[in-house]
Amino acid sequence: MTGAFLALASALCYGIADVTGGLLSRRADFRTVAFLGQVGGLVCAVAVAFAVPVRELSWQDVAWGALSGIGTGIAMVFLYRGIGQGTMSVVVPVSAVGGVALPVLVGVAFLGDRPSLTAWTGIAVVLPALWLVSRSRSDERDRVRSALVNGLVASAGIGVQYLALAQAGHDAGLWPVAAGRLAAVVAIAPMARARTLPGMRTQLGALATGAVAAAALAFYLLATRQQLVVIAVVLSSLYPVVPVLWGVTALRERLSAGQVAGLVAAAAAVLLLTLPH
Repeated sequence: MTGAFLALASALCYGIADVTGGLLSRRADFRTVAFLGQVGGLVCAVAVAFAVPVRELSWQDVAWGALSGIGTGIAMVFLYRGIGQGTMSVVVPVSAVGGVALPVLVGVAFLGDRPSLTAWTGIAVVLPALWLVSRSRSDERDRVRSALVNGLVASAGIGVQYLALAQAGHDAGLWPVAAGRLAAVVAIAPMARARTLPGMRTQLGALATGAVAAAALAFYLLATRQQLVVIAVVLSSLYPVVPVLWGVTALRERLSAGQVAGLVAAAAAVLLLTLPH
């Protein structure tokens, strides 16, 4: 049960980071926002890693963390690119569903994960739930093709991020997360350099967003140490619920019938995946 709550905490942090990062990407260059976010995440991850006990840290743990960070870098650039173009309604569900599907398939086929029947039911429910909950009332059809490309590339990066990080040893503390943030900074730097820096307020916002996203990865890594990777991935991938709820409560947006159905399905999936197996 603790693992499930950690994964849900990861989803909450990711959702918050999506909201703030998406808003910032509409005011500044998406590559710069992604780069500053990973810098903020690196500072946060290193600081927390020093505070978490480490029994054994191998080069393999660092390598898996670095590979995860490369996936993060790719995912954030294309996710923020899509959100910055105003196509959140397509980019977010595609990235979320794809980010779930790849780790689940690999986990079952190659990593020996064997979810229970109840868990499989929750996994089956969460895929359409993520799609429905992220749909806006307007599909902006003229930009759907570009949004699909951004979402698919982001989903591949998210899948790599989840899969690689889960392979880090249980005794490595949070240093794989820190290694991942460093790799993400390096991966995004060539795209972000020579770009005009935004105002100080936007810079600080991007740094803080990255710190929250790093916390999301830390919660996810801890969750994988207490339960099956596929369940941790699915619960962590419920982050699209947060932007929708934020829009309803803070912006007083109206939900479509599909979004209401998606929220109900997401709640059912959480219940199924958190029940004792």
